[in-house]
Amino acid sequence: MSNLERLRAAAKAAFVDRDIDAVDDYWAEDYIQHSLYAPAGREGFKEALRTLPADFAYTPARAFEDGDYAVLHGTYAGFGPAPLVAFDLMRMEDGKNAEHWDILVPIVESTASGRSQTDGPADVEDLDRTGANKALVAEFAEKVLIGRDYSALADYISSDQYHQHNPEAADGLDGFGAAVAKWASEGKDLVYRTVHRLVGQGNFVLTVSEGEFGVPVAYWDLWRLKDGKIVEHWDAIQPIPEATPHGNGVF
Repeated sequence: MSNLERLRAAAKAAFVDRDIDAVDDYWAEDYIQHSLYAPAGREGFKEALRTLPADFAYTPARAFEDGDYAVLHGTYAGFGPAPLVAFDLMRMEDGKNAEHWDILVPIVESTASGRSQTDGPADVEDLDRTGANKALVAEFAEKVLIGRDYSALADYISSDQYHQHNPEAADGLDGFGAAVAKWASEGKDLVYRTVHRLVGQGNFVLTVSEGEFGVPVAYWDLWRLKDGKIVEHWDAIQPIPEATPHGNGVF
């Protein structure tokens, strides 16, 4: 069983079957939690499960794995009055969930591109290009996101197809440029400082970054690549709190 298959089985046991006892089978005893929505450790996760409402549900959008890491992208309903778009990143160790990071943001009904925050291709393809795609995104993050060299955008993002799922940005390079200008006029410069995690498989690469967007934020960006260029983007942005419920930080 692959790490992704183990994570999916664990998620089903916890969130669908509501089998609290199964947590010991899938979660490590020294489980490390970084989510803002759950207390520390395996016992804290069990307690969070016990408080979930009866109508809690998870709708998957896409998933992939990279070595000891597995990524889920989907929608949770039942955490609050409205569904939330989520990215979950799990580090696996000895076949168990050992460390977890996530980000959850509200669903936006109307977007600039007309695309939702989770629709689009989900199949993992081009497995032979995993290394090249991760290297391209790493270079893109360093030069364009952190270095803010927007003149190099076309070196990394396709000028023929760039499907955008950020609610405030339209498709294409022009749509991205217009969104960046709009945010700057609102006092929300798009500033990336550090990429803390970069994981990918085939045509999907996820970056988890720290920066500023008017306030200190965590940026989670999922990039889909084709023929050596970025052709699609999903994301979530969340302010970084001064304190977390577990003291581990969000990164």
